[in-house]
Amino acid sequence: MRERRYPSGMSDAEWSLIEPLLPPPACTLPTGGHPEVYDRRDVVDGIRYVNRTGCQWRAVPCDFPPWRTVYRWFQKWHAAGVTARICAELHEMVRVREGKNPRSVTVVVDSQTVKADATVPKATSGYDAGKKISGRKRHLAVDTRGLPVMTMVTPASVHDAHAARDFLFRLRLAHPEVTLVWADSAYGGELVTWAKDRLRLTLKTVNRPRTKGFALLPKRWVVERSISWIMRARRNCRDYERLPQHAEAHLAWTVMTLMTRRLTKPVASWREPKPPPAPPTPPLPRIRLRPWTVRLAPVPL
Repeated sequence: MRERRYPSGMSDAEWSLIEPLLPPPACTLPTGGHPEVYDRRDVVDGIRYVNRTGCQWRAVPCDFPPWRTVYRWFQKWHAAGVTARICAELHEMVRVREGKNPRSVTVVVDSQTVKADATVPKATSGYDAGKKISGRKRHLAVDTRGLPVMTMVTPASVHDAHAARDFLFRLRLAHPEVTLVWADSAYGGELVTWAKDRLRLTLKTVNRPRTKGFALLPKRWVVERSISWIMRARRNCRDYERLPQHAEAHLAWTVMTLMTRRLTKPVASWREPKPPPAPPTPPLPRIRLRPWTVRLAPVPL
């Protein structure tokens, strides 16, 4: 067992949440298989290290398993749907702990355009004329608490209204309990009627006021805050992945880390309200003191 020396490493409480959600090793199944050479906790820590620091896979420190092993499990778990299932299970745990329904019926959707590295092929990237950025676009759906429910990565040249059809269709299949979707004006128009007739979803848009500078938009600020949470992981500040599926996997690992950290925090630190401050002590009554006067007796001459 390697020593835990990086901030991205899991605590024992976090590992107790992740370990039962991983698929069982092949050697424990009836079909049989070779026992795993490296500890799974070290592999997960290696994936989280790359996701948090943004380093290359070949630059994984030597105290982790070999980078090929870490990358193989990263790719294998995402292709098998293990990463998505873990995120879904942790999402329900967080909502239950916060006193909410395990499944949210209201989501907020938005998109974010990020620059792509030179290694990203042109077939999976594009130019966003609105943001004037060449790269990829991330589509997020979060619940009312700001926890991402689903993510999708497309070229930046795809307009939100066109990508929303595929995105909302996937959202409907994975989460049939969702009935209300909040979005910005880019998702309006014919998309509102299409979502109501085809998917039985109520799509409501929030328009930006005609004011200069920053404006806190109702409902939409929740997804904007979630985007800021995702950008804390340096691997998500820029898209380096050749496949959009791997970019979605990095987003999933960021969300997974966010939820495990929230689940392992003491309940009193984020749920229970703080006790009210003690009432101020009443001021002492003012007492007026008369100045001392000294009378000297006359001295006889």
